[in-house]
Amino acid sequence: MNKKYPDEFKQEAVRQVVEKGYSVPDVSKRLGISDKSLYYWVSKAKVPASQSAEQEEIRQLKAEVKRLTEERNILKEAAVYFASESKKSTRS
Repeated sequence: MNKKYPDEFKQEAVRQVVEKGYSVPDVSKRLGISDKSLYYWVSKAKVPASQSAEQEEIRQLKAEVKRLTEERNILKEAAVYFASESKKSTRS
């Protein structure tokens, strides 16, 4: 069963393991979560901040590329439309 836990809950559980030195099985038993989930959260929290910052920058850049591609496509369609309209008006 996959339960969705709030980020604050996860951060507190990880803090108890990393900062306070409690064992993963002890914390997971007290909080009523699986050992596997807590081990995953702890390993995820230990990812270097620089790597997380790089991943965030990559995410932002991908979003910007997507936005710019959509804008370019809209401008291409507009150019085709206005070119056809211009041809129509010069024929009259």
